[in-house]
Amino acid sequence: MAMTLPGLALADNNGWDKTFAKSDKVDHEKVSYKNRFGITVSADKYLPKGLDKSKKHPAIVIGTPYGGVKEQGAGIYAQTIAERGFVTIAFDESYNGESGGQPRRVSSPDIFVEDFSAGVDYLGTLPFVDRNKIGAIGLCGSGAFAVTAAQVDHRIKAVATASMYDMSRFMLKGWKDSMTDEQRNQTLEQLAEQRWKDVDSGSPELTPAFPSEPAKTIPEGLDPITSEFFEYYAMERGHHPNSIAAFTKTSAMSFMNFPLMDQIKSISPRPILFIMGENAHSRYFTEDAYEMAAEPKELYIVPGARHIDLYDDVKLIPFDKLTSFFSKYLK
Repeated sequence: MAMTLPGLALADNNGWDKTFAKSDKVDHEKVSYKNRFGITVSADKYLPKGLDKSKKHPAIVIGTPYGGVKEQGAGIYAQTIAERGFVTIAFDESYNGESGGQPRRVSSPDIFVEDFSAGVDYLGTLPFVDRNKIGAIGLCGSGAFAVTAAQVDHRIKAVATASMYDMSRFMLKGWKDSMTDEQRNQTLEQLAEQRWKDVDSGSPELTPAFPSEPAKTIPEGLDPITSEFFEYYAMERGHHPNSIAAFTKTSAMSFMNFPLMDQIKSISPRPILFIMGENAHSRYFTEDAYEMAAEPKELYIVPGARHIDLYDDVKLIPFDKLTSFFSKYLK
């Protein structure tokens, strides 16, 4: 069973701690396993109800939106895709949620990429999973982590992203690559000073966090992008006590020194499905990644959807498209 780390409160609804309704079409179990750094990764496993465990089945590992936890959007994907016949896991990234790792709320591109491969490791130990039919889905920031994992882990036979964010590009170059060299140097000077502050205080300082209790309204004065994230993470829609969408400030140093998806062309001939909302503020990340990727690849645009709508809006998330994609390439 997965461990619950000290100080992490969980909602309790007859043992169901998710932000979405439980399906009677799947069996759910909390599991845990080690990544190659020795960190315990916590995950939720979903199996189709009545799965024939005497046979081998395709499986998918699913990562959370950046700052999210498995009890939110990733769990919705895992549960719904399991209803459609796949073995799935949704996991908490190392240092976050119920997963291990100290100090808490570190964000590491290298380790977050490894967490996908660790999920493949775990799925491959299940006697009813076909090791040659394992795929990955990444939401928001984990979209880039899933792609980067697939670049080097050929066990990932197909990968899909939804509302992808390239966090290394964002932190290195700023919003829509607008950061100047001078601004970048200023940021690095601030991060250098932050490291001294963390050393002197004995613990790392976090970036601004959303409220620990769900808010009723969006505060006035927030910019449109922050308002959108507030709507999901800080209000009843997606609020979970393990997800405050904050990381240690010095985590940015790793992303500024670790380019993601540089070898995206090497994933070919394994397929990539890119999903983005028509009205997503983040769509340029997906569009650019699609252009860089080699065939086979597909770009699927969801009419009317914003960035966060592909986290949890089951009326907009194209589950039929995801099912047909993974059925084609994993079944």
